[in-house]
Amino acid sequence: MTGKAGLKAGLIGAAIILVVTLLNQIPGVGCVCCPVTFLVYAGIGALAGFFLTPPRTAGAGAGAGAIAGLISGAVSGLAWSIIMAIQMALTGPEEIVSAIDPEMVRQLAELGVDIDPEMLAMFSGVGGGALVGSLCCLTGLAAGAALGAIGGVIFAAVKAD
Repeated sequence: MTGKAGLKAGLIGAAIILVVTLLNQIPGVGCVCCPVTFLVYAGIGALAGFFLTPPRTAGAGAGAGAIAGLISGAVSGLAWSIIMAIQMALTGPEEIVSAIDPEMVRQLAELGVDIDPEMLAMFSGVGGGALVGSLCCLTGLAAGAALGAIGGVIFAAVKAD
């Protein structure tokens, strides 16, 4: 029953995390949504603990919460990967080079470092977005599993019956 409770809570949590992830893209709102995301992961774990059939144990709550957190974290990471790939694809290497301080470019040129726009394109295009997105995915999985397990443990310990 742990897997079923975790899956059910994970799918509900995935929808909530997807909305929070999209809200995180709004300037100014992202400052609030980032800590809220961690609370949502813990809440998803508690929801998984709620879906467990009584009597609930802390171990079952942790397992269900971790499963729910992994599902939600995977959705969050996938959403971040797509968002980052789109943002990086829309930002061309010329914009990135123009955003670098001209004094810094001059100092680097004096040191013999040449900033190649082609090299920046490799890191700033869809490939760079996918790299950053995959790091977000791993972070989402880890945070989701850990905080979901914590939420599941707390709920199962508080409401065992």
